[in-house]
Amino acid sequence: MVENRPIGRALTHLVLILGVTFLCFPVWMALVASTHPPEALSRAPIPLWFGGQAWENYKTILSGGLSQAGGVPVARMMLNSAVMALGITLGKIAISLLSAFAIVYFRFPFRMAFFWMIFITLMLPVEVRILPTYDVMVKLSLLNSWGGLIVPLIASATATFLFRQFFLTVPDELVEAARIDRAGPMRFFWDILLPLSRTNIAAIFIILFIYGWNQYLWPLIITTDESLYTVVMGIGRMMNAGEALPVWHLIMATAVLAMLPPVLVVLAMQRLFVKGLVESEK
Repeated sequence: MVENRPIGRALTHLVLILGVTFLCFPVWMALVASTHPPEALSRAPIPLWFGGQAWENYKTILSGGLSQAGGVPVARMMLNSAVMALGITLGKIAISLLSAFAIVYFRFPFRMAFFWMIFITLMLPVEVRILPTYDVMVKLSLLNSWGGLIVPLIASATATFLFRQFFLTVPDELVEAARIDRAGPMRFFWDILLPLSRTNIAAIFIILFIYGWNQYLWPLIITTDESLYTVVMGIGRMMNAGEALPVWHLIMATAVLAMLPPVLVVLAMQRLFVKGLVESEK
């Protein structure tokens, strides 16, 4: 029997409220700062409530190119970030699904050795292998291109491992039934495994989309074409204004817009994301 402890419940809610306040305060300050003129943010005290210049600030960054960001409108940079994030996400999921499918359902020499070779790459993030990866992109003439932005980041040992673990829980009776119905490997993959993996794909999609959206170092190195700048690169360039003062009201407005796509993806796929993480067979 669960005891009713009002003091413990009140203390729990207090801790949760304090935690949410602590986490949301920077977001609140970004929202507030994006609605004020620049002079309001250059003197103390910093305002804690909304100002009256929100429309002008957001119109400036969406339609006009800022010199600190290479003259590229934020709308263009957000489109670049979306294309890059979706390309990385879909590429990672496609390759990881096929890799896990081959490792689990096909018997070929050194099958587990290849799996562990994939798994070991978890210890080699982009920052560690960035020089040889850049050299390969130069030799393939993929600098300043979508291929150079996306292709080096589409392999995912984490997603391959998670899909492999899920495929191992699929009953063998489904495989036998597919064989009796004379379904080939790819028919079994499309008609049985993919529908069963829907919640897993949703959970991994959210994680990988945020990973691709937040990429900064690799796009900064692989591209010098201003038309391919991502929104994270744009924020970094706005902050590194050299001798000029950073335009904090526009930086905060850009940061607020940069948060919207990941938040919308999480909200749209939240139910599948939670279901994919807490189902009993995972």
